[in-house]
Amino acid sequence: MEIKIFKPFGPSVCKVKIPKEIVDKLNIYIDHIVENEKKSKELDHGNKLVGDVTQEFKLEEKIINESGWLKFLGKAVYEWIRIDTQKKIKQFNLKNSWVVRQFKSEYNPIHWHNGHVSGAGFLKVPKNLGKHVQEKTNQTYDGGNLNLVHGSRQFMSNSQFRIVPEVGDFYFFPHYLMHTVYPFTGSDEERRSISFNANIDENIYNVYGTSNQ
Repeated sequence: MEIKIFKPFGPSVCKVKIPKEIVDKLNIYIDHIVENEKKSKELDHGNKLVGDVTQEFKLEEKIINESGWLKFLGKAVYEWIRIDTQKKIKQFNLKNSWVVRQFKSEYNPIHWHNGHVSGAGFLKVPKNLGKHVQEKTNQTYDGGNLNLVHGSRQFMSNSQFRIVPEVGDFYFFPHYLMHTVYPFTGSDEERRSISFNANIDENIYNVYGTSNQ
């Protein structure tokens, strides 16, 4: 497993490639859920999330285990924490994992997660996400990007880390790291992402004597 760690503005961000066989298994499962209206409603997660998107639903425990997704997350978080802090976690307790199906002009506003560690990655990405122009400022930015935000914009200080989505790329970050997903207009295809929240050893996470579950 190849681990790439970035610190664009303080908090550690870890990039890992999801094995293709896991991506394929998850996509097949998700396609079946999408086709099953009853199951889609049963697993709907939209009321617990902030996104203005077509569909958000939680993953069932069976697919999380059988696809290798849980094992992948646990191993990646273990290596990330070990490399970044020189500490070895003994616990990885997955709180939840969910899928976001985003289409043209939809977006996910700035937000953060709960637990100790979180992450987001990509299962499907349109060939052309296009450019998005903000009318008030006339600023142009790439559509569909994942934007990590921390601190404030100051002289010699970055406050944003923009991620161009690619299938299989997954980014791990502390739960408190704010992030947003820009809308895209260049395609009618689906942008499909996957996320999770988890807890690790309290004594490793809770370095300042405060707890956030």
